[in-house]
Amino acid sequence: MSAIIPIPTIADLHDAARTFITEMGDSSVFAFYGKMGAGKTTFIKALCEELGVDEVVTSPTFAIVNEYRTDSGELVYHFDFYRIKRIEEVYDMGYEDYFFSGALCFIEWPELVEELLPDDAVRVRIEENADGSRTITMD
Repeated sequence: MSAIIPIPTIADLHDAARTFITEMGDSSVFAFYGKMGAGKTTFIKALCEELGVDEVVTSPTFAIVNEYRTDSGELVYHFDFYRIKRIEEVYDMGYEDYFFSGALCFIEWPELVEELLPDDAVRVRIEENADGSRTITMD
């Protein structure tokens, strides 16, 4: 799977999220790479909304993981590993129960847990362009 999804403006965010969802295939673990402020949390929020999550989607910066349910009952896990200091913290939280559950996992700051990502995790890069638009690349 490889896809490039442009997000010309913030108004196009939900269209991009719908396109992303059609490109997801059978994958369940998505590792989001991008600089601070690139829009990882904002895009994941749009994804969750398009998937039918009715709850308020927020960054799990302090909780490390937030759990949501879609309107069809599917689980969605949203991780933010930015504040992880030691990989043992991730072992202690039982990451395997999430990553290998078959539920959707959206992971911010996967660089910090790269060695723990499943082999079939989809790498998603969010880049901010000079004009303020964003480009999403799925590999």
